[in-house]
Amino acid sequence: MADDEYLALLKRAKEVLPETIENHERFELPELDILQEGKITVFRNYIDVTDKLRRDPQHLLQFLLRELGTPGSVEGRRVVFKAKISPSSINEKIQTYTETYVICSECGLPDTKMIKEDRTLILECEACGARRSINVRKAAKSDAQNVLRVGDTIEIFISEVGKKGDGVGKHLEYAVVVPGTSKGNTVNVKITNISGKTAFGAIVTERPER
Repeated sequence: MADDEYLALLKRAKEVLPETIENHERFELPELDILQEGKITVFRNYIDVTDKLRRDPQHLLQFLLRELGTPGSVEGRRVVFKAKISPSSINEKIQTYTETYVICSECGLPDTKMIKEDRTLILECEACGARRSINVRKAAKSDAQNVLRVGDTIEIFISEVGKKGDGVGKHLEYAVVVPGTSKGNTVNVKITNISGKTAFGAIVTERPER
């Protein structure tokens, strides 16, 4: 009988839940509209995302540029990144931003605002009143350092030769293909293109030491 009473109370509680709470439980960001054009990436509905998050577009932009390790700027309602970046990478960073700077850790709702007290950034929830300091992931800086970008010049050891006769070396998590090289050589290479975890480079002339 006790179980029946509990289930009846639970049903009644669900029926009287405020509509606003039900809506918050379905909080979702707009689907990202991202287009790659040559060596740039265009985030076409960027402002729609910041409007949903209720955050300053420049604040989110600086976070993304640091995390993705690329320059970029807001142009109207879109952001243009000066590198070829996969939509999944951008989505992952926005989810991290949302968890760090938007979602309340107590009630899980997005109804928060950022305030600064002395030198500490505080996330204050307007729904439940909870407050917490915003702790930026220490890994953010190292993540940016572990990204290879078009235009980077790196030194690489050619450890093998591909099917087409091009030299192949390893840098970070990337296989770097360098035409005109031989196995066993160490060369300076400028990255010309990146596709997934495969990068393509061209040999550059080393500058003599002064």
